[in-house]
Amino acid sequence: MATERKPKSSKESVRGKIEERFVYQDDEVIDKAFDWRQFRRLFAYMIPYAKQMLPLIILMTVLGTVTKLAVPYLTSLAIDRAIVPENGQTSLTLLYGITAAVLVLYLIQWASGVYRIKYTNIIGQKVIYDLRADLFKHIQKLSFNFFDKRPAGSVLVRVTNDVNSLQELFTNGVVNLMIDCVQLAGIVVILLLINWKLGLAVMITVPIMFLISTKLRQKIRIAWQEVRMKNSRINSHLNESIQGIRVTQAYTQERENMRYFDSMNLSSKKSWDKASAMNQGFGPLIEITGGIGTFVLFVLGVYLIQTGELTIGLLVAFSNYVGNFWDPINRLGQMYNQLLVAMASSERIFEFIDEEPNIADKLGAKPIPAITGGIRFNQVVFEYEKGRPALKGIDLDVRPGQSIALVGHTGSGKSTIINLLSRFYDPSRGSVVIDGQDIREVTVQSLRSQIGVVLQDTFIFSGTIRDNIRFGRLDATDEEVEAAARAVDAHDFIMKLPAAYNTEVEERGNVLSMGQRQLLSFARALLANPRILILDEATASIDTETELKIQEALKVLLKGRTSFIVAHRLSTIRSADKIIVLDHGEIKETGTHRELMEQKGIYYGLVEAQFRYL
Repeated sequence: MATERKPKSSKESVRGKIEERFVYQDDEVIDKAFDWRQFRRLFAYMIPYAKQMLPLIILMTVLGTVTKLAVPYLTSLAIDRAIVPENGQTSLTLLYGITAAVLVLYLIQWASGVYRIKYTNIIGQKVIYDLRADLFKHIQKLSFNFFDKRPAGSVLVRVTNDVNSLQELFTNGVVNLMIDCVQLAGIVVILLLINWKLGLAVMITVPIMFLISTKLRQKIRIAWQEVRMKNSRINSHLNESIQGIRVTQAYTQERENMRYFDSMNLSSKKSWDKASAMNQGFGPLIEITGGIGTFVLFVLGVYLIQTGELTIGLLVAFSNYVGNFWDPINRLGQMYNQLLVAMASSERIFEFIDEEPNIADKLGAKPIPAITGGIRFNQVVFEYEKGRPALKGIDLDVRPGQSIALVGHTGSGKSTIINLLSRFYDPSRGSVVIDGQDIREVTVQSLRSQIGVVLQDTFIFSGTIRDNIRFGRLDATDEEVEAAARAVDAHDFIMKLPAAYNTEVEERGNVLSMGQRQLLSFARALLANPRILILDEATASIDTETELKIQEALKVLLKGRTSFIVAHRLSTIRSADKIIVLDHGEIKETGTHRELMEQKGIYYGLVEAQFRYL
């Protein structure tokens, strides 16, 4: 008899939906073979610097390796010729000479190591700098649809954690790999030269070790990818939690937020423990294999001494070489694990770098000349998601210098129209034309440099008030910055701040009121002097008294410019040359305020509703 399944409680249902938000498509574990093409691509970042410093690093590496390999042989000479020679007479003079030689070799080995580490660290840090710069530069070029799919924390973790995880590989890993390979080759040659029978017998365990360790490699790589994925989700959740802390505290959901973070933190810890345990599996494997090799060495070595094929000194040297043989083997195993961690991060980094922006200059695109402001929407259809059109065949003609107000219920398509005009997205069908040119045929930079946008949720950067206004035009003088602030009536409140225009504001300008931030955004837009101006609910956060002052500034701001105004306040839109009423992605009404009021249609209803609730 089937047991009846209990329905989930509303709290569990909400929790499930919350958890689903943090399972991102870009954070899935990539289960595929080691990608040598990507490996070469990653190390291509070293080439410009390797050419400068590689000869010196190779010299230091060879010098350090040769001196290290010479010590066991000198030890064998000390035993066979100075301590227990065949003639039975010890030679202190020879022993002191060999001891001095060994000390000199150790000094050379130390000095070469110091210089090698210094130069490899220089190369490693330069490579990390270039990689992070390339990643950030590419992210700046990506289109809005890329950021629509990914939370800020998921992007942040690629630029910080994933790039940082490559640091050890570039600073020490590559050179250590070279040193260990040279050392292994040298030891193998020396062992075979001392006694090829004993050398082959000891090294017979190496293939067995590699066969066993191969089974762990794929699992280790996937385990480290999972660790990166869990860390990415934690960063995404942290970013969202900090941004939304006011909402969390307002609804007293701190306990639930902490509970969910604890579950994510624990999941990350378990993933790390699992990957780390697999990582550590190489050490015991090498030790066991080394123990078997040592057993073979002494059993066969004693027999060869008895038969006269080997001396005691050579057996001691052989033992030292075998010990030195397993050390680089162990490090190579750890290096491979480190490489797997790096590959897991590099896959995520190059995934972003390989992401092509949806909005990019076409081949042969030319800068658009100075815009006069004539705009035409030709049968524009746009879908954020396939099969769900946000705009349905928009036809719109705007003459240069006209002010256009976009009105409609939430989701009617107002913001979509201005996003297409700024070419943050391209139409699914149809075209947007400015001054007779399809905006897809001109360069994005030349287009956007002549369009100013003032948003409802304006962004204030960390820095001074002056820097935030100057963001509209970086080459503006201090006098021009202050003139723009005066024009929008922001100068008075700025002068009351502790350091006036040099007052430092924190991220998002939290020390300023919403209205003050809006005034700064107006000043920024005015300073940029755009040919087309977009105001997206730009006066929504300004009090009535300030709005009355800013209406005069808007007359100056809008004069001679084509403007699009998205607003619900009647005072902001009633003076527009043309009001466009949108409903579910379609234009339903067009006209002036007076004309639309006389029609007593959708616009009339919106105005009546506004006055009804005042």
